[in-house]
Amino acid sequence: MSLVPPDGLLLEVKGSLHLFNGVDGLRHALANEFASLRVQPVLALAPTPLAALAAARAGKPFVAMNMAQLVGQLTPLPLTTLRWPQPTLERLGRMGVRTIGQALRLPRAAFARRFGTEQLATLDRLTGRDPDLPRRFHARERFRRRRELTYELENHELIRASLEPLWADLGKFLEARQCGVMELECLLRHRHAPPTRCVLRLAAPAADVRRLTALFGERLSTLTLPEPVRACELRSSSLVPRVLSSNHLWQPGEHGGGSSAEASELIERLRARLGPEAVYGLRVLPAHRPENAWAGTEPAGAGERVARPKSCHAPWPVFRRPLWLLPTPQLLFERGGLPRRRGPLRLLGEPERIETGWWDGGEIARDYYTAVDIHGVRLWIFRERGSPHRWFVHGVFG
Repeated sequence: MSLVPPDGLLLEVKGSLHLFNGVDGLRHALANEFASLRVQPVLALAPTPLAALAAARAGKPFVAMNMAQLVGQLTPLPLTTLRWPQPTLERLGRMGVRTIGQALRLPRAAFARRFGTEQLATLDRLTGRDPDLPRRFHARERFRRRRELTYELENHELIRASLEPLWADLGKFLEARQCGVMELECLLRHRHAPPTRCVLRLAAPAADVRRLTALFGERLSTLTLPEPVRACELRSSSLVPRVLSSNHLWQPGEHGGGSSAEASELIERLRARLGPEAVYGLRVLPAHRPENAWAGTEPAGAGERVARPKSCHAPWPVFRRPLWLLPTPQLLFERGGLPRRRGPLRLLGEPERIETGWWDGGEIARDYYTAVDIHGVRLWIFRERGSPHRWFVHGVFG
């Protein structure tokens, strides 16, 4: 099998025709299979891959079982089915050459000089004059198992227990290939309602079945099932080779002892409980407006290093801004022109002035300060430079 983007699929079927009682049986089987997928393909059979593609692109039934039949059936097909560059097709069209048969009748040497050897080579592969060996498609190996339950289940713990054979199969599957997974999906099928999807997105490749089972239990406990479960299906994303390493001598965080694995496990537990969209990393963007100066990103997993702030090339002092910004700035009370929040605020250092955005309708003019409230909480606040000169809190330092 070979893929021909964006819409082509090549199958070598000569050795399999007897299994379908000939061409008609094969076409009937393919038609039924595609119908189950709600796809309406154009089927074409030919001795060469390019001829089958060109015939399918023409959109009409096409069967040529040998080379003797091939050229005669290719003759009326338009040259556009070969998907040559548009300038080449226009030049040929001005000469009155619009079909494959007309192109094949042109002198080979003159055709190569005027339109290039690449187009001539295409015609040779089309007619079998030169061999055509498409690159074979190798699907990435994935885990997929399904289990039909003997009776319908509603209890989450019983559902989790019924999945144990699937988790055991997954463990053997990953161990045999020395691989891990980054994403798992469990489909809980019901009698009438659509399947319930339970997705685990991991921060680092994992193959420990006990860890995966625990994470799945956390995620399952957050789901509301519309109906009892009658079947379960467990499937993985593409496999990732495992990087095996020894444990650190020191405890995490001591004398350089590693802690990335512990960080990954924490991220995964939080995602299992809160959902994958609720836990993300932060990436600094080269923008002055605080609301536009960051973006969410996948959190760094085990073995990954987070970029240091000094390497992000931000146009503002990174360490003077908090990581926690409020969704919208909150208005502060003031007395005598000074801000208050559960009491007076003490301003630290010099202000950071931000005046930008006048060109896109998002203009701001603010003086930002670091402030400390009466409880010692460090806040990031600003004062409007324009009237009415109000004070707002925009962020909190951890």
